[in-house]
Amino acid sequence: MALKVEPPGTALTGWLLRKMMSSTVSPIPITFRIAIICLTTAKVQNFLILFVFYSFIFRNFATIMTKYNTTTLANGLRVIHMSSASPVVYCGIGINAGSRQEAESEEGLAHYCEHTTFKGTQRRSSLQILNCLETVGGDLNAFTNKEDTVFYAAILREHLNKAVDLLFDIVFNSTYPAEELRHEADVICDEIESYNDSPAELIYDEFENLIFEGHPLGHNILGSRERVMAFTTQDALRFTSRHYRPDNAIFFIYGDVDFNRLIKMLELRSKKIEVREMLDDDMLVQTPSPIAQSSPLTVEKSTSSSEAHHQAHVMVGSRTFGYKDPRRLPLYLLNNLLGGPGMNARLNLSLRERHGLVYTVESSMATYSDTGCWCVYFGCDHDDVRRCLRLVWNELNRLVQQPLSERQLLAAKRQLKGQIAIACDNREQFALDFAKHFLHYGHERSIEELLQQIDDLTASQLQDVAQQVFTPDRLQHLVL
Repeated sequence: MALKVEPPGTALTGWLLRKMMSSTVSPIPITFRIAIICLTTAKVQNFLILFVFYSFIFRNFATIMTKYNTTTLANGLRVIHMSSASPVVYCGIGINAGSRQEAESEEGLAHYCEHTTFKGTQRRSSLQILNCLETVGGDLNAFTNKEDTVFYAAILREHLNKAVDLLFDIVFNSTYPAEELRHEADVICDEIESYNDSPAELIYDEFENLIFEGHPLGHNILGSRERVMAFTTQDALRFTSRHYRPDNAIFFIYGDVDFNRLIKMLELRSKKIEVREMLDDDMLVQTPSPIAQSSPLTVEKSTSSSEAHHQAHVMVGSRTFGYKDPRRLPLYLLNNLLGGPGMNARLNLSLRERHGLVYTVESSMATYSDTGCWCVYFGCDHDDVRRCLRLVWNELNRLVQQPLSERQLLAAKRQLKGQIAIACDNREQFALDFAKHFLHYGHERSIEELLQQIDDLTASQLQDVAQQVFTPDRLQHLVL
């Protein structure tokens, strides 16, 4: 709608607010809408009072609009919903199982099942699954991580019923037909080979295999060509019977949907889930915490193909903290300060801007239920590896030896909070993020609480964590 000319004698702010208040899709409660319209039409002389009133109202709206609805269905499926004024709905099913839950002979099976879940049910062929949402402009996708697998859809609100029906059908009723599996195995093998052709991506898996050696967390999610080609329908059914169960899953949704209507829709679909044989506890794959690393931890591992690449690909890091460890948030801030997405990250300033030694340098952290991984990655000329490593050690040592000044700490917090706010504006990623939090933590995620926790961090806390993670006797490094 084109913006109209401001009516004579009406403040622009008040006029725009009344337009928003009168919208039929406005997320603001009608009681507040009426109150605000009355105030904006009255001849209020004291602008300050009006400004304070608006500030109070919208501050409270922020709290109202970030409220989650949650429940658990009779079959154990947990549900989380967050309202949105957008006509586009993001919804999906998160499974509390990934490559970590694979048995020794099943490496790559979680990812294989994610791919082949799209290949047929009792009600739908693979082509019907592919076309179901695409024909109405929707999108269907999935991914596998170390500890979870997620199937999700983006769809216009009026087609939500179609998306929910499809998600329930493929996740809980897939048949994994043998002919379709043979074709998809070739696709997965191509994915494996393309990944192997990219050392900048491959090194992340190689590094986790180094620090979690002998544990399922160290396994490559994609598996090997040999394993993938050997998987069968029975393998897929065995794995999904163990893990693709309502009581091991969540349903998440972000959109303008009535929660009570949604629950009725989910309960109806739940009746169509095929009852799978319950498994004894001893048939489930147990994955204990990784064995503690031995000391010293500085290990260099090179591959025979290193010289075949124009660049050396280098990673430095160690095991860190699990989901519920209070040290995770201080490390999160330190990680962002060192090698986050900002061009002013300390490692980027040192290795790229000041010395011109790298094109890419970044740090990252992966968090699992009982452990984690933090690392620095850079690619450089083979002759510059040692020089780059010295610069990395220098930046790490700065954080170990001296706490951040008050000004540095405030700037680091401000940058991280701004990045979080911008990331939340990506609605699809925001939906996936609060879904993962609910899946693993068992409760909804509060952005306000997270921002407050960041504000509460102290320079002493950050230095303590730096001394636990960034010292040379804690770090391994890998060169490809």
